[in-house]
Amino acid sequence: MASKSTLQWIQRLVWICIYGGLLAIVLGVFLNRTEPDQADVIQSVGGVFVAIGVLLLYVRSLLRESPDR
Repeated sequence: MASKSTLQWIQRLVWICIYGGLLAIVLGVFLNRTEPDQADVIQSVGGVFVAIGVLLLYVRSLLRESPDR
């Protein structure tokens, strides 16, 4: 059981990680022509953030809100 504020915090973090990672991947695609080494690093980091976001999305799906008392 988790509090409502904890669940909201996880939800925000999920979407920040997913959208930020996708943005980094796209940035890496555009940088690939001029700086291929840096583009690979940026794309890898973006992929890791997307994976973290998906993992957090799964964790969030398992959590339930604790009942109010």
